[in-house]
Amino acid sequence: MTLVGAVVGAALAVVAVFIPWLPDAASEQADIIDNVYWVVTIICVVVFAVVAGVSAYAVYKFRAPPGDMDDGSPIHGHTGLEIVWTLIPTILVVGIAVYSGVALAQSEDLPTDHRTIQVHSEQFAWTFTYPDIEVEGGKPLTTGQLVLPIDQTVEFEITSKDVLHSFWVPQWRMKQDAVQGITTQTTVKPTQLGTFPVICTELCGLGHALMRSQARVLSPTDYEAWVEEQKRLAREGGAVQGKELFTQQCGSCHTLADAETLGEVGPNLDDALQGADADFIMESIVDPSADIAAGYEDVMPANFGELFTEPQLDGLVEYLIQATGGGAR
Repeated sequence: MTLVGAVVGAALAVVAVFIPWLPDAASEQADIIDNVYWVVTIICVVVFAVVAGVSAYAVYKFRAPPGDMDDGSPIHGHTGLEIVWTLIPTILVVGIAVYSGVALAQSEDLPTDHRTIQVHSEQFAWTFTYPDIEVEGGKPLTTGQLVLPIDQTVEFEITSKDVLHSFWVPQWRMKQDAVQGITTQTTVKPTQLGTFPVICTELCGLGHALMRSQARVLSPTDYEAWVEEQKRLAREGGAVQGKELFTQQCGSCHTLADAETLGEVGPNLDDALQGADADFIMESIVDPSADIAAGYEDVMPANFGELFTEPQLDGLVEYLIQATGGGAR
C-alpha cells in the first residue's frame, strides 16, 4: 500500500509540474526560487499520498466488524517502525532546510559590478533613486520610474518614510519589507525584457490597493538612452518637456486628454485644472494635501514635487496650463 501511495503521489507531482501555477520567471533569482518551490511541493505531495494511502488502508483493513463493541486487543510498539517514521521526516526536513539555505545564499549573491537602486516607500507610492545617475546640479536621479538593464545584477536598498510596506515584483519572486528607520536589501538580476507590476504586499492604510508601480527591463542600449533622456529632462524645462514628464510620472494616476492618459486613481485633470492658475497647479504638485478634490482620497505622495528639478516643475506647470486651458482661478 505504501508503494501505491508513492506511485500516486509521484504521478500527481508530475501533473502539477506541468500546470502553470506561477507567473513567468523573469529573473535569475526567480529560477532559483521556483526550483525550491517545486522540490518542496513534490516532496509534500508524495508524503501526503503515502500517509493518506496508509491511513485509508489501515481504516479499511482493521475496521471493527458490525456489532463489535470491544476495545480490541492491546497493541505493542514496533521499535523498528518507530525509528523509520521518525528518521524519514527528520531527513526530509533537514534536507529541505539545507537545500533552501543554499538556494537563498545563491539568490543573494552580489557581484562587485552590481548596480544600486534606492527604493523609497510611503503611503501610497514608490519612488526610486539611482545613485550612479547624476542629473542637474550633481544630484542623483530620483523618479517614480523603476527601470533596469537586462542581465545586470541590481541591489535594492529599501526604506519606508512612514509605516510598514513590502516591495514585490511577482515575476522576480523577490519580496522585501520596507521598514521605517531601517534599510533592507534584496538582489535581482532580470533576465526578461518587459514591464512588470510593482506591488505593496503589506497592508499599509486606506490607499494600500493603489500602491502600485511598474518595473521596466530594457536592453543595455535602450537603458542608456533612457538615462540620457532623464538627464535631458532634468536640464530642460518648457511645456514640451513638461508633457513628457507628465506622461511618465503622472499619467498612471490621472486622466488628461492632451497626454492621452487614462489614470483613475486621482481626479480627471481636464476638469480639475480647468481655469487653474500657475500657483494653484504648482501647489497641487509640491503640496498635494493642501486642496483635495471632492470624492478622492489623499493618496498623492507628500514629497511628489521632490522628484523634479526646478526647470522640470516649471515645465510641468506650463504644460498643464496649456493642456487644460489654464487661466485665472
